[in-house]
Amino acid sequence: MKKMEQLFTRAQNNPQKIVFPESWDDRILKAAECVISEGFAEIIILGEGDEIENRARQLDLNLTGAKIINPPESSLLDELTEVFYSLRKHKGISREEAREQTKNPLYFGTLLVHTDQAQGLVAGADSATGDVLRPAFQIVKTAPDVSISSGSFIMQLPENNPLGRKDPLIFADCAVNPAPDAEQLSQIAVSSAETCQKLLELEPVVAFLSFSSKGSAQHEMIDKVREAVEITRQKRSDLAVDGELQVDAALVPEVAQKKVPDSNIAGKANVLIFPDLQSGNIGYKITERIGGADALGPILQGLAKPINDLSRGCSVDDIVNLTAVTAVQAL
Repeated sequence: MKKMEQLFTRAQNNPQKIVFPESWDDRILKAAECVISEGFAEIIILGEGDEIENRARQLDLNLTGAKIINPPESSLLDELTEVFYSLRKHKGISREEAREQTKNPLYFGTLLVHTDQAQGLVAGADSATGDVLRPAFQIVKTAPDVSISSGSFIMQLPENNPLGRKDPLIFADCAVNPAPDAEQLSQIAVSSAETCQKLLELEPVVAFLSFSSKGSAQHEMIDKVREAVEITRQKRSDLAVDGELQVDAALVPEVAQKKVPDSNIAGKANVLIFPDLQSGNIGYKITERIGGADALGPILQGLAKPINDLSRGCSVDDIVNLTAVTAVQAL
């Protein structure tokens, strides 16, 4: 847990302004209290002030220190409407339509991040992933030189795990891209390596996963993975990358020595790149539910500014943890 504790300490040492757009969800208000008390971030809650304060009293919550903004009545509405209109007028949106859209808390919050009046946003407790991502893609967009956004999980294995691993692993893409091509898979790998470096302060060791290890099988699905490896090596010769590898060859030194003795990263990988969303989503949930790992995420990668999407089944702890991650992303 050392790396996760260090991440939380970094958030506490550099509190960032993080937006919570979903004030109607009790878990959000409870998480806001916890984040404020722990000092992970300065919280901006979007919604009608009296309603939020009344609900906080009913739940016996102390939200002192949180900034509450009601988008339809905010003095920022005109300014943010103009920003959104300028970004979307080429799509045929009118000023009136832009204003109505800006009143939506997910759009208003994203515009706060875009205009540097907040440093990050956490949503999705009561909103579909598409509703969280749409304003992010329309307003914040991807970072320079990044072609796609992707979703990773920090996987903290239990202390007595068979691998003897103390540091977390990164799994990706487990949330966004159903069927990435080789170029996109390479971008996911680069973004995930940067997540490993920035959030965990670990040197990334990247394994592209498949059902084959270095030619043990032949299939067009494997060809895509091999091509992604080569693209990544050409783009980022500084990264430790290999593939295609079966997951046991990527993680277990004894297996790696038998299957791929010439690989420089096999058995040591800490960033696992799944060939598609289906396998990534299944993989992280099996590791969490059967393997007993703690899964933190999904962490959205590749956006120009930190916006993260919660699962609608999230707990208060999940919200608090993802808020800390968002704050560190913003540093």
